[in-house]
Amino acid sequence: MASSRFQPDSRSFVDMEPAAFRRAAHRVADLVADYLERLEGYPVLPQLEPGSIRARCAARAPEQPETMDAILDDYLQLVEPNVTHWQHPGFMAYFPSVATGPGILGEWLAAGLNSNVMFWRNAPASTEIEEVAVAWLRDMLGLPVAFDGMFTDTASVSSLLSIVAARHVVPDLASRERGLAGRPETGRLRLYCSTEAHSSIEKGAIVAGIGREGVRRIPADAAYRMQADLLAGAVAEDRAAGWQPFCVVATLGTTSSTSVDPVREIAAVCAREKLWLHVDAAYAGVAAIAPEMRGLFDGWERADSIVVNAHKWMWTPFDASLLLFRDPGAFRDAFSLVPEYLKVKGPGGQGDEAAAARLTDPTFVHNYNEYGIQLGRRFRALKIWMAIRAQGRQAIADEIRRHCRMARELASWIDSERDWELLAPVPFATVCLRHRPASLAAQASEPEVQRRLDAHNEAILDAVNRSGDIFISHTRLAGRYTIRVCIGNPRQEMRHVSRCWELLQEAARKIAV
Repeated sequence: MASSRFQPDSRSFVDMEPAAFRRAAHRVADLVADYLERLEGYPVLPQLEPGSIRARCAARAPEQPETMDAILDDYLQLVEPNVTHWQHPGFMAYFPSVATGPGILGEWLAAGLNSNVMFWRNAPASTEIEEVAVAWLRDMLGLPVAFDGMFTDTASVSSLLSIVAARHVVPDLASRERGLAGRPETGRLRLYCSTEAHSSIEKGAIVAGIGREGVRRIPADAAYRMQADLLAGAVAEDRAAGWQPFCVVATLGTTSSTSVDPVREIAAVCAREKLWLHVDAAYAGVAAIAPEMRGLFDGWERADSIVVNAHKWMWTPFDASLLLFRDPGAFRDAFSLVPEYLKVKGPGGQGDEAAAARLTDPTFVHNYNEYGIQLGRRFRALKIWMAIRAQGRQAIADEIRRHCRMARELASWIDSERDWELLAPVPFATVCLRHRPASLAAQASEPEVQRRLDAHNEAILDAVNRSGDIFISHTRLAGRYTIRVCIGNPRQEMRHVSRCWELLQEAARKIAV
C-alpha cells in the first residue's frame, strides 16, 4: 500500500463548536440589543478623519486564530461608535433605512440557514416564502394579482433588470442573442425619464448598452413632476430623427423632492406608443399600504414593472428591494440560461416546459435565478415575512401616517416664518426648505443673491450636522441649494423633529449671509 503524508483528518481550520457559537451568539444578541437601547446617546455622525479606523487595524491578517471575545471587544471599540448611525432617531438625511427587531432577527436566521435561493429544488421553503412575501406586499400595496415579482438587493438593480426586460421585448431587436454593438440597422434605442429621476436609471442605461446619450430627460413642471405632454412630443420627435423609443421610467417619490409623476397620463402615452413603463417607487411606494394615500399612485397599476424598497420606509434590514412585473415571461426570456448542471426534472424543474406550467399548474414554483442576472440569491424574503407578521399591515400603515403628520407639522412651522421657505410640496414625509432672509433681496443682484443664499444654507446644514443630534442632507431644486429633512424612522418622535427645527433656526441666526 502506498504511503502518504497527507492525513485527511489533520487540519488547523475548525469551525466553532455549537457551545462556543451559542456563547458568542448570546453576546452578539446583547450587543445588538444594547446598541438599539443606547443608540440615541451616540452622535449621529462620528467625528473622524479618513483613515483613522484603518490605522487602528493590523496591517496584515492574523496568522493564528483570535478569540471571539477579543474580536467582539474590538467591534465595540472600532466599529459601533464609528459608523454613521442610520438607526438613530436624529438621522433625517437621504431616505430612511432602518432595521427594526423582527427584521434583524429574520436576517440572523437567514444567515444561519445560508439558503441560496437559486431555484426551488435547492431552496424549497425559501422559494415559497419569497412567493408568499411578494404576494402579501402586492396585496398590501393595492396592486392587482396580475403582478408577479421577486426580491433583489436594491432599486438600482431592480430598475436595471426592468430596462433589460424592456429592451428584450423590442420587436426584431434580438439583443439577447445578437447584442447591440456593430448593428447600425437597429437604430439607437431611447429611454425617457424626467429631469428629477434617480441616477440609477442612467446607470442602468449604461449597463444595458443604451448609453447616456440614449437617455432623454423630460422637463419637470414647477412641482418637479414629469410633463406628460412633453414626453409625447419627445417620442414623436425622436422617431422622426431615427431613434427607437422603447422605455419610459416614471417616478413616484423622486429622490430630491419626493414629487409624484402623473403616471396615468404617462401610461397613456406608453400604451399609445407601445413603450415599456417602469415605475420607480423605491422610496414612496410603501405609502400605498395606507389606502387613503393610493390616490398619489393613480395609474401605477398600468405599469410593466414597479420597484418598491422594503429597506427604506418599511424598516426591513438592508437590503430588500421588491421588483414587481406584469409579464414574468419577458424577464425570464431575457435572463434565463440553464446549463446542464442546473437542469432539474420533475417538481421545481427549469426550462421552457416548467415556465409554461405557471398558467395551468397550481403547484408551479419560481426558479428565481431565471428572472434576473444573479444565480446565487440571498434569502431576503425571510426577514420581510417575519416583519410583516410581527408588525401587521395596520400598524405599518399607521406608522407611515404618523411620519407624514410629523413632516406636515414641520412644513407648517416653516410656512409660518417669514425668512424660511418650502421649496417643494410635501406629499410624503420629506421636507425641502431653505433660509431666505427677506432683507437679502435688496443687497445684491439676483445671481449674487442666489450664490450667497446657497453658501448660507450650506453653512446652516453643516452647523446642524456638527451638533451630533441631527443629520440632514441637501439637494438642488431649480438650481437652488436645498436642505432636505426626511422623516421615516419608527424611533423618531416629534421632539426629534422639534430639535431639528431648533438647530436650523439657531444656525440661521448665527451664520451671516
